Amino acid sequence: MKVALTIRDHFERATLIYGERVAVLDEPMQPAESLGQITYRDIDELAQAQAARLDQVGVGHGDRVAIVSQNSARMLAGFYGVSGWGRVYVPINFRLSSHEIQFIVENCGARVLLFDPELADLVSNIECEHKWMLGRDDDQIYHRGAQPWPWEPDEDAIATVNYTSGTTAHPKGVQMTHRNLWINATTFALHAGINDRDVYLHTLPMFHCNGWGLPYAVTGMGAKHVVLRQVDGKEILRRVDAEGVTLLCGAPAVVAAILEAASNWDGPIPGAGRTRMVVAGAPPPTKTIERVERELNWEFIQIYGLTETAPLLTMNRTRSEWDGLTPTERAINLGRAGAPAIGVTIAIDDHGEILARSNVVLESYFDNPEGTEAALHDDWFHTGDGGSLSDDGYLTITDRKKDVIISGGENVSSIEVEDRIFTHPAVAEVAVIGIPDEKWGETVIALVVLNPGASLTEQELIDHCRSEMAHYKCPTRVEFRDELARTVTGKLQKFKLRQPYWDGLGKQIN
Repeated sequence: MKVALTIRDHFERATLIYGERVAVLDEPMQPAESLGQITYRDIDELAQAQAARLDQVGVGHGDRVAIVSQNSARMLAGFYGVSGWGRVYVPINFRLSSHEIQFIVENCGARVLLFDPELADLVSNIECEHKWMLGRDDDQIYHRGAQPWPWEPDEDAIATVNYTSGTTAHPKGVQMTHRNLWINATTFALHAGINDRDVYLHTLPMFHCNGWGLPYAVTGMGAKHVVLRQVDGKEILRRVDAEGVTLLCGAPAVVAAILEAASNWDGPIPGAGRTRMVVAGAPPPTKTIERVERELNWEFIQIYGLTETAPLLTMNRTRSEWDGLTPTERAINLGRAGAPAIGVTIAIDDHGEILARSNVVLESYFDNPEGTEAALHDDWFHTGDGGSLSDDGYLTITDRKKDVIISGGENVSSIEVEDRIFTHPAVAEVAVIGIPDEKWGETVIALVVLNPGASLTEQELIDHCRSEMAHYKCPTRVEFRDELARTVTGKLQKFKLRQPYWDGLGKQIN
């Protein structure tokens, strides 16, 4: 027997088994009226009402429904109200410009655009067949009391299109099938140990890789969602305390915000001995990993993946063999990207690029056969990241291929240099990039943000690096900044940081 795997499986199980349980605690501070505490039965009614309205206005199976919103219960319900009845959900980064959002809406051919009231001005000039404001146009979004038309489950149907954050070109629409998302969510739940006693805090934007698949995984296990609209370290700790949060996800920048808030927290740290945090987006420095255990007493978990892989490729959790290690030794082990998740095969090609094969790899890029062929040729997904595999099967990210600095013919890993710089107590943030150099081709520079009140000179930091690293790897220049360009999910936008140094050269390699 073969039964189609669709994301509605997670939703239907939660409604059947946990229908009267509180499913979602909506963000209380938002411009739309908060939905407050709602049960899985309530979410079921909301999702069915949304699907019924799409039926009524002629938005058919396979049509795209785009949404631009901060985290909200209405956005969460849309993962089921749209995809659960055969349409395609397109969550869009709300930090994009109006022009960028317009490109995505037009590129995917969205027939519906849903948006948060706070973003009304941002989307005001964007044309779409149906434009509905969340919370203000609910009578148009939901046809309450109506039953949606049936949809024959198809695991190979596209469930979501998630646009990658572009570099110099337009972003690409990553087409994820129901099978992709089902397997990612279920595998994530298994590896992270998600269960019906968990309370999940949505620090991760739901638009980003569909919130990494947690809207499906947490729902399927009947756990509780706590919606957070804006990341703030102190507010995260407050909600961990007030709601009994046991699980959250985020980029290293979110970890840093929590650690900063914890350093000024009055009383015991919320969630100590109970909360686990899953981190992705960039390999965090070992010092940060160690601080999570020492200062928060939370479990640190690292994963690696991409929008194109739904995203889970590897996971790294503390294992019983490491129980006798010191926090520093455990942090070093946890600094690796991790071991392949069940059903994932990882390889490194002759050029050092990480390749992956799995049921979570994208079906294709939307309307982009050339990009699809480049990413999926030779029956492997080509990540564009550089890495290495240890004898015990653990993956270490050495660099994004495009971020490797080649100075005097030697490859320099920016991550390695950043990790060393992070060990200096005055450093809050750092990005290491290569810039043109007449003699060496490229030279290494460090862009640094200092901790509040800290002082540090350029030469002191260079000497700090040289005391532990080969001199050719060390920065030849240090520039101090107030902030560094990052995406909403915390990734350093190195192409933006490099651009001023390479303008006029027509390339970013020398």
